[in-house]
Amino acid sequence: MTIGLAGALAVGLAAALDWLIGDPRWMLHPVQVMGWLIQRLRELVEAWGRESPLKLRLGGVLITLLMMGGSGLAGWWIERLALVDSGFAGLGWLLVLPGLASALAGRSLHDSVLAVIDALPIGQSGDLNPAQEKLSWIVGRDVRELDGSGILRAAAESASENAVDGLFAPLFWMGVGTWLWTLGPGWPGPLALAWMFKASSTLDSMLGYREGSLRWLGTAGARADDVLTWLPCRLVMLSLPLVSCSWSRWSRLVRDAESDGGMDPSPNAGRSEAIYAHCIGISLGGRNRYNRQWREKPVLASLCPPPDGASVKRILKASLNLELLWLSGLVVLQLAQ
Repeated sequence: MTIGLAGALAVGLAAALDWLIGDPRWMLHPVQVMGWLIQRLRELVEAWGRESPLKLRLGGVLITLLMMGGSGLAGWWIERLALVDSGFAGLGWLLVLPGLASALAGRSLHDSVLAVIDALPIGQSGDLNPAQEKLSWIVGRDVRELDGSGILRAAAESASENAVDGLFAPLFWMGVGTWLWTLGPGWPGPLALAWMFKASSTLDSMLGYREGSLRWLGTAGARADDVLTWLPCRLVMLSLPLVSCSWSRWSRLVRDAESDGGMDPSPNAGRSEAIYAHCIGISLGGRNRYNRQWREKPVLASLCPPPDGASVKRILKASLNLELLWLSGLVVLQLAQ
């Protein structure tokens, strides 16, 4: 067995492990460690930079380099344990598999979105508080004033956008890592690249806001995340129609998603939601409220009906089917080497 094929099989086993156990609360998650370090570094940079945009930008670049470089090196060190014949290979692989699984959010995204749908009352007069509370765990918008249709739209948008950020982008970088292993075992592999990506994603989620000092401090992390998500997002756009609808509609769906999603100021988020909206046949986008401020987002697939519970579940099913397609393709590519 080649080292590249071993890496591809490890990614497949990690994806299965992710769906088997998800993110257990009793286990320290690498993203928690990343988040703790980012917060400490932020405090140091803000104390040093104070009100200076230049210092804050420089500090943001340093935080980004430290977090992405350190996370990648940590993953590479574990890979060395697995690949170098030093008596610790078994321990190395035992660490590689859960490490890879920790970078995938297939199970956690599925369960958290489904929990929102299941918490919605039957009928028009039920209590929305349980669904609003569960929704607040996965979205950044204000949820307390959302009605049932608003909750369903937010859940659908979270399921589609976070599928790229939390599942397919790390899967893509794992695939790049398995290819690098075909060049030699000393190259960074799937765990190193997956953790490097998760560092950029965590930086964006914690610092990527246009408010206060983060207008300057969070720029580098947000840009890094945009760059690392750019190609995986386009690959999702190209491949999602293959597992969710008739192949004869492929060209039209991709063109319409690019047209709608391209209006979003984010280079990736709008396109992620747009391809799901067109493939599932639902409209997304519109007005959202963040910290008492309204933001208008482009309406996606405007001629389609708004999402209901069944369509949100179809989004989750489409993501699972696409994950299986990507994993199968990764193994086939390694077998063809």
